[in-house]
Amino acid sequence: MKIFLSSDMEGTTGVVDWGQCRAPSPEYDYYRGLLLAEVNAAIDGAMAAGADDFLVNDSHSTMQNLRPDQLHGDASYLSGRHKPLYMMQGLDPTFDAIFFVSYHGSMSSAASTLSHTYNPRAIADVRLNGTVVGESGINALVALAHGVPVVLITGDRTAAEEATPICPGIETVVVKESVTRFAASSLHPRRARALIRDGAQRALERLHTFRPPAITLPATLTVVFRNGDLAEMACWVRGVERTDDKTVTMTDDDPLRLFRTFITTVVLTRDIAE
Repeated sequence: MKIFLSSDMEGTTGVVDWGQCRAPSPEYDYYRGLLLAEVNAAIDGAMAAGADDFLVNDSHSTMQNLRPDQLHGDASYLSGRHKPLYMMQGLDPTFDAIFFVSYHGSMSSAASTLSHTYNPRAIADVRLNGTVVGESGINALVALAHGVPVVLITGDRTAAEEATPICPGIETVVVKESVTRFAASSLHPRRARALIRDGAQRALERLHTFRPPAITLPATLTVVFRNGDLAEMACWVRGVERTDDKTVTMTDDDPLRLFRTFITTVVLTRDIAE
């Protein structure tokens, strides 16, 4: 059984501030250790259910947060600040299941610790076929393209709730309750790891019940940028259309191509985002 694991960091128990999940903050090294422990907990649960092949795609910030020699399950480690498919680089149809570990809610959510949708300085809201999505929902486009189900998400409650409509039946492990964008009530790390391990095992024990993400094709992403300059520049990408001063849409019957179009707008607008 082969597992693809995409790890972010803002959804880690205890993390409530950018300084905790970005170098060179003095707190970063401690919290990256908590993230590593949660990733390993998911791997441990998967191994208990029979999984024996793992690829961990480090998907947070510059994407070099984990310690390869400390990953469980002899997991392969995909890292580095530039990946064409970003948080989903490395996925292909040979994988049996996908885990999203330490994910967070969307920028437009009511309250999710350190919420953002790929770029907090540029993007205010993203909807997939009219449904508000965070990074989990956008990344699910790649899962659909390869026919692989997303079976586990860990993080705050908002991340769990936003993933469920796109990935029906997904096993959700809530390790913290967000109070505001910069406050949360977190489980003790040992308790969080135990729940993640159990959740990963449960998800794989019922793997036969899962299907690829429930996204109707052709699919449309509607993106609201924080200002008109960003929306105007996004329209330089073929297939992106402006619907008002700050909003663009992109539609495609190929979910992988749609994901790539979205990522291209993110990269293109990064230099003028404030």
